[in-house]
Amino acid sequence: MSEEHKRPAAEPAGPEPVALRFFGTTWVHHDGGYALRRAGVALGALVLAVLGAFVLRFAFEGLAVAEVGSLVNVLIVVCFAVCSVLAFRRTWEGFVRRREPTADRAAEKAEKSAQSLMMIGFIGSLLAYFCRALIEAPGEKLHRAEYEEARARHERRRTTRTGNPAARKPGAKSGAKVGAKSGGKSRKRR
Repeated sequence: MSEEHKRPAAEPAGPEPVALRFFGTTWVHHDGGYALRRAGVALGALVLAVLGAFVLRFAFEGLAVAEVGSLVNVLIVVCFAVCSVLAFRRTWEGFVRRREPTADRAAEKAEKSAQSLMMIGFIGSLLAYFCRALIEAPGEKLHRAEYEEARARHERRRTTRTGNPAARKPGAKSGAKVGAKSGGKSRKRR
């Protein structure tokens, strides 16, 4: 075996950044083709939104051929428009702030029904992804704030540590005074 396989893996020197979909960890330093990835994600989201619009157009043409009536046509157009707007807003907010976990059963049901809205309004979600990719990697702002906070917390913990207590020299000052109650003498109780 090579020596590389014998050594244990080194512990990370701090918190690791979260890998974003399509970007990995290139969002941290904007390296590794970050700009190309952003352009690709923006273009891909836009192309998928246009293809989705064509699919919906064919569905509407099917309704026109079936002659279901103008009221049904208007209701379906309004339904897809409202669902797309809600999906856009929900997706955009997901890039900016974390959703709070829900412990309540009614909130859980509302979350499941929102997933249905997101599926119906997929074009809005894709457009939110496209618009956010023009500004930054989708979710980068949120993850960067969390990563910077974790790094600052790690740095504070690291600088306030006293070190390895076993490596201290005898008589060195530690947080507590040794033998303060016994007047400096240590006694064993039996």
